[in-house]
Amino acid sequence: MGESTRQMGGIGTKVLLDNDRVKIWEMDLAPGEESAVHEHVYDYVLVQLGGDRIAGVPEPDSKGLYNQYIEADVVPGQALYIEKGGIETARNIGKQRYREIIVELK
Repeated sequence: MGESTRQMGGIGTKVLLDNDRVKIWEMDLAPGEESAVHEHVYDYVLVQLGGDRIAGVPEPDSKGLYNQYIEADVVPGQALYIEKGGIETARNIGKQRYREIIVELK
């Protein structure tokens, strides 16, 4: 990542399980709140639990599918497989609390 000295945070707000095969996170963001800048070093599955609108704000050196700003409606129960490489911040741009489960595949 070049000469960047930025600090990376976790990809979620709380670790629920961590073993040699998977790391499972919960993401819980109030309206207007955003996550820490984080890097996805593993492929992962994201399951949306609640909310109405979410945005992904990429860093300039983000790779993979999500290397541009995206906004999306939240569909509770929707599961998405996402490949590693993203360096981003998640931002709750909705009016409801946003919650998801993230399963990193080690």
